[in-house]
Amino acid sequence: MIRSSEPFLAVAFDMDGLMFDTEDVYWKAASALLGKRGFIYTDELCADIMGRPPQYCFETFKKMFSLPEAWQELQRESEDFFLQFLDDGFSEMPGLHELLDILDAKHYRKCICTSSSIRVVSEVLKRKGLTERFEFVLTAEDITAGKPNPEIYLKAAEQFGVKPHQMLVLEDSTAGTQAAKAAGCLCIAVRAEHNKTSDLSAAHQMANSLNDKQILQHFL
Repeated sequence: MIRSSEPFLAVAFDMDGLMFDTEDVYWKAASALLGKRGFIYTDELCADIMGRPPQYCFETFKKMFSLPEAWQELQRESEDFFLQFLDDGFSEMPGLHELLDILDAKHYRKCICTSSSIRVVSEVLKRKGLTERFEFVLTAEDITAGKPNPEIYLKAAEQFGVKPHQMLVLEDSTAGTQAAKAAGCLCIAVRAEHNKTSDLSAAHQMANSLNDKQILQHFL
């Protein structure tokens, strides 16, 4: 089933790679973190950790490269690099503002559900002036089990006070689409350069941008 007979009452956005073209910034940060230690960040490793929470990502680094630091220390250092590379600039993904304007005009409630930390999320949203356009933000610090576990989307629906099938989820990663599906939400995955080979089969629909008709048809 593509959607329930009940109307959508809320929309949950992933952030990195979905709202903002920040995957390249993460690539630079991870490359700097590992390069400093004599290792190379690869496409395969990137694909494995895309959409996953910090603990999973940096414990993967620790295991793969036998790094002695605690995963939290690696996270902090990586985020320092990330915030530094943000100064080089980053853009919104195509269609973001058009979609937000439509949702605002139709009075849809909106939130962000991201595997990133609150430190990163706050800085990214502040730099683009979008903090106030979302009712709330859930980050890695707000959950105990990260994507593909459905916890973050179940918690978002609960915070909205709606049933999961009344919340539309927009995602761009394998883990994210799996989390949304497991939560019982309708999920639309958005293809872009960074996820062109990702398995997004858990999504109910596919789109090529945030203002794709596959998304907008649900609100117009």
